Amino acid sequence: MLGCWRGCWIDEGVWLVMNETAMNIDYLNKIICGDCKETLRNIPDNFVDAVITSPPYFQQREYGNAGIGNETSIEDYISNLLEIFIECVRITKKTGTIVFNIGDKYLNGNLMLVPYRFAIEVQKLNIVKLINELTWVKVNPVPKQCTKKLIPSTEPFFIFSKSESYYFDKDAFLEYRDVLYKNNKKKAKNDIGKSYFELIEKSNLTKEEKQQAVNELNEAIIETMQGKIESFRMKIRGLHALPYGGQAGGRLSQIENKGFTIIKIYGNSIRRDVIESTVETIKGNVHPAVYPEYIIQEIIKLLTKENDIVLDPFLGSGTTAVVAKRLKRQFIGIEIHPEYVEYAEKRLKDDLKNTDMLDIFL
Repeated sequence: MLGCWRGCWIDEGVWLVMNETAMNIDYLNKIICGDCKETLRNIPDNFVDAVITSPPYFQQREYGNAGIGNETSIEDYISNLLEIFIECVRITKKTGTIVFNIGDKYLNGNLMLVPYRFAIEVQKLNIVKLINELTWVKVNPVPKQCTKKLIPSTEPFFIFSKSESYYFDKDAFLEYRDVLYKNNKKKAKNDIGKSYFELIEKSNLTKEEKQQAVNELNEAIIETMQGKIESFRMKIRGLHALPYGGQAGGRLSQIENKGFTIIKIYGNSIRRDVIESTVETIKGNVHPAVYPEYIIQEIIKLLTKENDIVLDPFLGSGTTAVVAKRLKRQFIGIEIHPEYVEYAEKRLKDDLKNTDMLDIFL
């Protein structure tokens, strides 16, 4: 059985020493049993690459009457969360990100918008930018007895960055969509682009503009036939409506200056700020709330590289650590309840030989 902080046996025969040098050795790839308010203060500035966590929800579940989530008011709950968040920002590298998943709460029949109250208070600190609200859509939400409310089936994951130089691998996020998209796409026809040649000839472009348009159209056709792009669209001055709003800019300038523009379509699926997954249950789990491994897998792929350090200050049943290890990232987990620490350690050991990513969710 693991002992708790302060002074904490984090492994058999290893006593955690409270100094930065020991931290660099002893915290990595370990679960620390203790209050994250205290433990985070002993981690150096700019040390981790990502913080990914789901704090206890406000008055939602029984977490042992200790730590955050048991406050008597939403204001106190958010205030306590902000203390943790500020420490998370401090220890995160400038290229890093901080992800908080927070659940909502009804009080007296009124939905309190707790996650958004938290996000607004974070923005008031002016130390990070909210770059995305990733919405988890629960495919199998928990049924409720109330007949006068729809079933809540979404939760937000707020993604914050410390600077403009944050790491972000959009192609790695839900990458299976590209595989499905490319496997299902149709092969380019031999007459692709034929109508554009006819339009160029009918246009009022100058002789030089027409020749340049033909040359660039031929290049686009070759790229399509070779599979470098999926397809393309061409707009010609005097024949097509001019782009406007978000579609203007460079395209409008090209039409005005050389008489045409070619829009290349690469065929990658659009990465939206939505992720679908079931509500997860794990056999033998002692924790009242487990967020899905699949979602954490995709967030870690999006925000980190192999060997990066991922920290979870509310580790709970250990999901963040398990998935980080599986994806060849280093991890630091902090959890105040010894029974959850013990369970998370068991999950890590049981998952030792598993290096495969989870099956995609369709």
